[in-house]
Amino acid sequence: MSPAVTPRVVDAGPEHLEAIASIYAEVVRSSPATFDVEPPGRGWWEDVLAHVDQGKGHLLLVALGADDAVLGYVKTGTFKEKAAYSTTCEVSIHIADDARGQGVGTALYAVLLERLERTPLRLAVAGITEPNPASVALHRAFGFDRVGTFEDVGVKFGRPWSVTWYQRRLG
Repeated sequence: MSPAVTPRVVDAGPEHLEAIASIYAEVVRSSPATFDVEPPGRGWWEDVLAHVDQGKGHLLLVALGADDAVLGYVKTGTFKEKAAYSTTCEVSIHIADDARGQGVGTALYAVLLERLERTPLRLAVAGITEPNPASVALHRAFGFDRVGTFEDVGVKFGRPWSVTWYQRRLG
């Protein structure tokens, strides 16, 4: 994909799950951006897709290149299981290695946040494993404010990692 090409953002469908799972599996294997240590199977992704609910702000969107290849995805879902948290969603975004730095995250967040504004949700939250200046810049550009950092909260690849939480008010 050329940096001048704006990716097309669409709702994910079953035809996108293999590519989404592949992008996430690479992140699991190579990055502390997620604390999963084994990639989830296709059934897990089928369950994510089955629980998409626009009215609740539970979304799974993909960015597609000119050839309809999946360049990245963003998903939202339940922040915590307790009912009082039902107006808050957690956001997760991952971009394919060869599509980073080309505006894919920006395209995904523009559509995602526009849609979330039309839901009853009041707050979107995102945890970013540090250091990750690109993710911090993306979230800040879309109005996420830093809340605080859990120091050394997870261990992956034999070392501790800190996670900084960001929030964005909705509605």
